[in-house]
Amino acid sequence: MATHRTTNVNGKRLLTAAFMLALAASVAGCGTSNITTGSISRSHGKPLETMSAGELQGATASLGQSYARNPNDKRIATNYAAALQMNGDAEQSLAVMRKLAIAYPKDRDVLAAYGKALAANGQFEPALDAVRRAQTPEYPDWRLVSAEAAILDQLGQRDEARNDYRKALELKPNEPSVLSNLGMSYVLEGDLRTAETYMRSAAQQPTADSRVRQNLALVVGLQGRFDEAEKIASQELSPEQAQANVAYLRQMLAQQNAWSQLKDQDKTKKKVVAAN
Repeated sequence: MATHRTTNVNGKRLLTAAFMLALAASVAGCGTSNITTGSISRSHGKPLETMSAGELQGATASLGQSYARNPNDKRIATNYAAALQMNGDAEQSLAVMRKLAIAYPKDRDVLAAYGKALAANGQFEPALDAVRRAQTPEYPDWRLVSAEAAILDQLGQRDEARNDYRKALELKPNEPSVLSNLGMSYVLEGDLRTAETYMRSAAQQPTADSRVRQNLALVVGLQGRFDEAEKIASQELSPEQAQANVAYLRQMLAQQNAWSQLKDQDKTKKKVVAAN
């Protein structure tokens, strides 16, 4: 049975998936270096998204020690920031990336990861600026185009965002992370059927990773098909983690329905008062 701590961490991951994972998938590995924000390191050997609460805490602590010894190492700092963000420490993650961006003001990978950290803290305009500064117009990077689109989505600029997603797909046809990002754009709009179409297409690609399939599980669960969502999630997570995610999703949707009912009741009361 999942602990309260595990449920909280999985809940944070679920919400992160709903609103920020598109960006994370976009900026992972941007540019030409070997920085990877999707997994901690070869020694840990597991993507952040599939770690248990205990594993994530241990990996974050280990990376923190490495970071303390060498804070200007791009790989260590970027991975440490990613772990902090996944663990719910978005402000500390941003502090790490801000310091690294000062040390490497023109590095595409660093600027991209810095943009991700800014966006995770709700600072979307500065995030957009960082990602655009990382881009090289004559040699556009599809990951940065997709990252820009994800930020535009957060700013509510849906048409511009989707144009960018399609540009990214022209640069990298059938790229699962971009298809998943485009699906997430429709999640943010509330069009879950269209979102699922893109998510399924993304998940069917040979290079689809855990994040893509977890996004599919999320959008299926948001439509109330919890058993199917848990089955998809169980392919990537432990049974306990998958159950905790679905339980949190059920709770979140129940709360959402409760708020909707309260809003409807409030509207009814106002109409009655106006009529009298």
